[in-house]
Amino acid sequence: VQLQASGGGLVQAGGSLRLSCAASGRIFSIDDMGWYRQGPGKQREAVASITGGGSTDYADSVKGRFTISRDNAKKTVYLQMNSLKPEDADVYYCNADVVVLGATFELLNVWGQGTLVTVSS
Repeated sequence: VQLQASGGGLVQAGGSLRLSCAASGRIFSIDDMGWYRQGPGKQREAVASITGGGSTDYADSVKGRFTISRDNAKKTVYLQMNSLKPEDADVYYCNADVVVLGATFELLNVWGQGTLVTVSS
């Protein structure tokens, strides 16, 4: 099972970016999905999450500016980031709880590779 993140880049303060993260592999279902970010010398922090049922949660610092969504058919989670600030610049990682079916069902917690978001002031 792999998560492939994309959509990072350079944007001016006040601008927008949309991150995507697609899951692939022998996936039976996907439960919670989320986005985290981490900068140099900082701990990885949760940005937003979405349950299999579509309930969402956000860090206080991004509420009202970021929107997380998912397309279950495409096994993809998105993060729409608006009104970006220089302090939002970080490497963003996606994460998912994935149920795989081999001999039995197994729940895996999977991380994607990071995608860099740079915000110029």
